[in-house]
Amino acid sequence: MTHTRIKPFFFLTLISFLIFLWGQGLAQALTDDEKNNVNTYQKASSSVVNVISTVITRDFFFNPTPREGSGSGSIIDPQGHIVTNNHVIRDAQKLEVTLADGSKWPAKLVGTDPDNDLAVIKVEAPAEKIKPLPMGDSRRLQVGQKVLAIGNPFGLGQTLSTGVISSVKRTLRARNGVLMEDIIQTDASINPGNSGGALLDSSGRLIGINTAIFSPTGASVGIGFAIPVSTAKRLVPELIVKGYYAYPWIGATVTTLVSEDARAVGLAAERGALIVETVRGGPAAKAGLQGGTRRVRVGNRIIILGGDVVAGIDGRKLETADDLINTIREKRPGDTVTLEVYRGGLQRDRVQVLLEERPRQR
Repeated sequence: MTHTRIKPFFFLTLISFLIFLWGQGLAQALTDDEKNNVNTYQKASSSVVNVISTVITRDFFFNPTPREGSGSGSIIDPQGHIVTNNHVIRDAQKLEVTLADGSKWPAKLVGTDPDNDLAVIKVEAPAEKIKPLPMGDSRRLQVGQKVLAIGNPFGLGQTLSTGVISSVKRTLRARNGVLMEDIIQTDASINPGNSGGALLDSSGRLIGINTAIFSPTGASVGIGFAIPVSTAKRLVPELIVKGYYAYPWIGATVTTLVSEDARAVGLAAERGALIVETVRGGPAAKAGLQGGTRRVRVGNRIIILGGDVVAGIDGRKLETADDLINTIREKRPGDTVTLEVYRGGLQRDRVQVLLEERPRQR
């Protein structure tokens, strides 16, 4: 009896074909949504980096002790600029970036904007390793729209989570107390270390920079927040050129005037921004605006009266002090605004104020 020997080449070809069929079967088993998740991650993950910041602190004996923190960032141009959160790199003496391929590169700080919790750093890596993430449009986002988050939660690196946009135009306090507007809320899982990471649409375009979570435990409970990419588009070019963003400045401290207080003390203006004080030589003072002169108790609160009440700006009615502050932040240094003012809270007037560049905090 003769035996026919299977040639090794035929055997390998058969195995390869079976593996191919098995892979095709797996691919066919994926839903369209799963395929989108896989494809989006494969395209975008090479543009999302891990950021390690080292801060030098002092121990009990005043010896220098390095303390590391981790976050995430997204490559935004071929020059190696990376956008992340300001709180990720704040006070760092050393920055290191880990790319998707695992290689580590030193990075330098380029610019920061604490008011919007944004920062730009730059990595000097070979051009073939720098893969910018395409920018999307956050101005047309809809509640229910699918989003994907890629970041470095708990230092694990290159982690994908998915969800939807839960709300838009939220407000959130930055860590310096300034109110951030147009914030995106999502239920995509965001945890410590995701800060600065990418929030993507289903096409893999950057629509937000993950920045914070609301959680009683410190871990994700399905309420995450991201800075819209429209804010980054407005700020980042100036951060790269100047190292900071030049905000307009009115030179006055304001507080919200509520109708109950206004009625209690007999003011003509019922709501608006009550000027507490003006900065000597600042735009408000130059325009003749005046701050408060006396303290008055209303119920269990103390309010400062005698100053002007700003009830409107450029034809827009104001309800709170934040309305005035946020409207001015949309302007640029050198712009002129027209304020509807109640002098001493009583006599109505219009005042033009030439905004200046806000002094930088050192």
